[in-house]
Amino acid sequence: MATEPIIRCVHLEKHYARGGETVRVLESIDLEIARGSFVALMGPSGSGKTTLLNLLAGIDSPTSGHLLVDGRELGGLSPGALAQWRSASVGYVFQLYHLVPVLTAYENVELPLYLQPISRRERHRRVSEALEAVGIADRHAHFPRQLSGGQEQRVAIARAIVTRPALLLADEPTGDLDRTAAAAIMDLLGRLHRDMGQTIVMVTHDPATAERAERIVRLDKGRLAEDRVQGLTPAQAHRAEAEAPR
Repeated sequence: MATEPIIRCVHLEKHYARGGETVRVLESIDLEIARGSFVALMGPSGSGKTTLLNLLAGIDSPTSGHLLVDGRELGGLSPGALAQWRSASVGYVFQLYHLVPVLTAYENVELPLYLQPISRRERHRRVSEALEAVGIADRHAHFPRQLSGGQEQRVAIARAIVTRPALLLADEPTGDLDRTAAAAIMDLLGRLHRDMGQTIVMVTHDPATAERAERIVRLDKGRLAEDRVQGLTPAQAHRAEAEAPR
């Protein structure tokens, strides 16, 4: 029996008013993403990639259309309900880390757990597990200024997964890193996807980074321009799966 997609966009649109004009950032996006998949969002600057990522995170609200994420229709939630849903269901990785400079790596990862009704002991267990998962447990007492860029991004990823979210969103997670550190972060995201079954949607400009995902969705001028699964269109991939020997 097929599982319900974790993300479903139906005629999704996002418009902004600017100087008396309407800027159409996203137009009629129809998109489904399966639970447990790894998807890269690509497109030129201004194509709507980050806007779509923010809609999926519940940071922004659609102008029209339907957006269901992890079984919830986000457009109908109040700001309070949306914030509660977001803290439990979504982890967000930023390009520039957004760590709190006066907190240690451990304390930065622990922050999101204060929004959840769990004990101090459970917080400690989850933080330790998250730091171990991203390979940064030995730097738990270090402040951000004492870490390299790659290490800071690992801490940011640990913070994003510590709540055990259904969906991990990453906005240019390697954009501020050198090639070696970027490759290590992509290896880490690949392990989270492969070994933990984490659903990941990642915005990137880098074709080599995008190829590490199993599906590439390309936007252009706010519209869906390409949807490719491991070199195949979704229809071709579905047909190949249907025709494969059982």
